[in-house]
Amino acid sequence: MLTKRIIPCLDVTLDEAGGTVVKGVEFLDLRRAGDPVELAKRYNEQGADELVFLDITASHEGRDTMIDVIQRTANEVFIPLTVGGGIGSVERIREILRAGADKVSINTAAVKNPELVREGADIFGSQCIVVAIDCKRNTDVENNPDKTIIELEDGSRVWYEVVIYGGRKRTGIDAVQWAKKVEELGAGEILLTSMDRDGTYDGFDLPITRKLSEELEIPIIASGGVGEPEHMQEGFVKGKADAGLAASIFHFGEYTVEDVKKHLRENNVPVRP
Repeated sequence: MLTKRIIPCLDVTLDEAGGTVVKGVEFLDLRRAGDPVELAKRYNEQGADELVFLDITASHEGRDTMIDVIQRTANEVFIPLTVGGGIGSVERIREILRAGADKVSINTAAVKNPELVREGADIFGSQCIVVAIDCKRNTDVENNPDKTIIELEDGSRVWYEVVIYGGRKRTGIDAVQWAKKVEELGAGEILLTSMDRDGTYDGFDLPITRKLSEELEIPIIASGGVGEPEHMQEGFVKGKADAGLAASIFHFGEYTVEDVKKHLRENNVPVRP
């Protein structure tokens, strides 16, 4: 088993302070978690392998990502930084990378213009392009024979539908088929978030995580639902993910990155120091 990455996620919204990290359940009922730069410094010191910075309302509000906060964060951390939210053009990708990000994450813009994935990969390299896929379970399998049907632990059958604008809009797009398409277009990684699990503390959505991990060659970052270190372990062992992303358990002091890595080492899951 290859070394697994632990990635804290900073979900940021614009406010009078210039940017605040928040966390909710299924992207709703947001509560404040702190200053993004200070939290980034904390996770850097705790041994996080990477950081993801998501401006979660930029696309919905039709504005650009917060460059100032990105620059200040990049100046304080010395691990790879992925930035997403409101990135809809090659020019914007260039601006984010120049501000100090190592990778960009595109979600809504990729769905609306898939060629942006190809253009970004061609210009900046696949290693810079992360496609974020937010998805929800859809139980209507009878009327969707063209979708990728996945059997859940309880024997029920669903397909996973891509949602955009921070989970506010369903697209009718099959998440597995979409993931394969963006891989072909040149994406270097997939950041997979199950909206059904986001902020619930119930663990990753293992069926869709495992499906993408088995079907794709590029790394899968599992996201949504981590409530304890055991959930990270399940994401790697049962879900076969390459990296695990979490927010709530780190932001609100329940566990540190070191706590999670210690648990993983004790259970024979290889992680970086």
